[in-house]
Amino acid sequence: MKVVSMQTHVVAVPPPHLGGMYWIFVTLQTDCGIEGVGEVYAATFHPDVMVPAIEDAFERHLLGHDPHHIERFWRQAYSSGFTQRPDLTMMGIVSGLEMACWDIIGKACGKPVYELLGGLVNERLRSYTYLYPKNHDGEYDYDDADLAADCAAQNAKLGFTAVKFDPAGPYTAYSGHQLSLEVLDRCERFCRQVREAVGSRCDLLVGTHGQMVPSSAIRLAQRLEKYDPLWFEEPVPPGQERAMAQVAAHTSIPIAAGERLTTKYEFFKLLDSGAASILQMNVGRVGGLLEAKKVASLAEVYYAQIAPHLYNGPVGAAASIQLAACTPNFLIQESIGTWDGFHARVLKQPIQWEDGYLIPSKAPGLGVELDMDVVRAHSPYTGKRLHLEMQREPADVRDTSPARG
Repeated sequence: MKVVSMQTHVVAVPPPHLGGMYWIFVTLQTDCGIEGVGEVYAATFHPDVMVPAIEDAFERHLLGHDPHHIERFWRQAYSSGFTQRPDLTMMGIVSGLEMACWDIIGKACGKPVYELLGGLVNERLRSYTYLYPKNHDGEYDYDDADLAADCAAQNAKLGFTAVKFDPAGPYTAYSGHQLSLEVLDRCERFCRQVREAVGSRCDLLVGTHGQMVPSSAIRLAQRLEKYDPLWFEEPVPPGQERAMAQVAAHTSIPIAAGERLTTKYEFFKLLDSGAASILQMNVGRVGGLLEAKKVASLAEVYYAQIAPHLYNGPVGAAASIQLAACTPNFLIQESIGTWDGFHARVLKQPIQWEDGYLIPSKAPGLGVELDMDVVRAHSPYTGKRLHLEMQREPADVRDTSPARG
């Protein structure tokens, strides 16, 4: 079997853009007629740059090769241009192409991918969602703790056993910074009111995005410990593990991190420094399914758990579900609501979510198929924004707006 061609599909996500401004899907075709689908989660460059980069990596490292040879493809792409280091954009490309190879491999042998990566462990997967509170005008409103608490209660009724929110001010290109007293107060108010709204039915996930310097993160953690969050997410910017370890050493709240990291090498540093005990790799960025499985195995050695990150499209979600299904140290999977809306429309068969849990598909491969009529109707992406963007100006103590992408 050989891979003979590839197509890219840049899909514009309609408002309110849940899961990002766009999704980049890839489809691979083999000489025996099997097609595989993957998703590239790379936000550094605009799709106008990413598409030719994907094509270049495909032609250099995958075209004409057997899709079963994952390790060969991975090592050659990882070493491309004499690099041999974690390159975020290259690994995003590799991730999408690699998961498409696994989709082909699973279809060729008639098995879900999880059966080929160790076998089914978790027949259903605990999930959580961000809070998306709406005001009386039907607009998303992240400023109001009362709305957040109401939204949390509604999600608990749906069956979610964990909810995530980030009230810790804007994230900027100049973070980390010291949170103002007003923002610290707001974070505590949000946690208190959400805890009161859900009681013990839901874990609270404090989803900060690297806004803080270590001292500020410690101040905030000490305020929030009384509400017993399941985790304190990425309290300081990624890249300096000892700074995050400093926060971990000063709080009883478990530290979760990893959505902006890639490859086993970066995650090893996180674990080895004691910076995090919950790893949030994104399968569409970390280097693909096999690399994510290796990271999960590293975590096992440290008695750490995985909670895969997911803020992109449903193909990446399907791959993440495959990983979670075969991973013994799986904790919880990020969901975007209940996988309705555009995430459901772009697939022929939506991802299955029931009463707070994701149900791994028994279909061969990744278990999803794109609805190409919907894909074509929303292609190409003509906007100028990146998948997610940070505030361009430094944080100001008078700017107490909550974090948003």
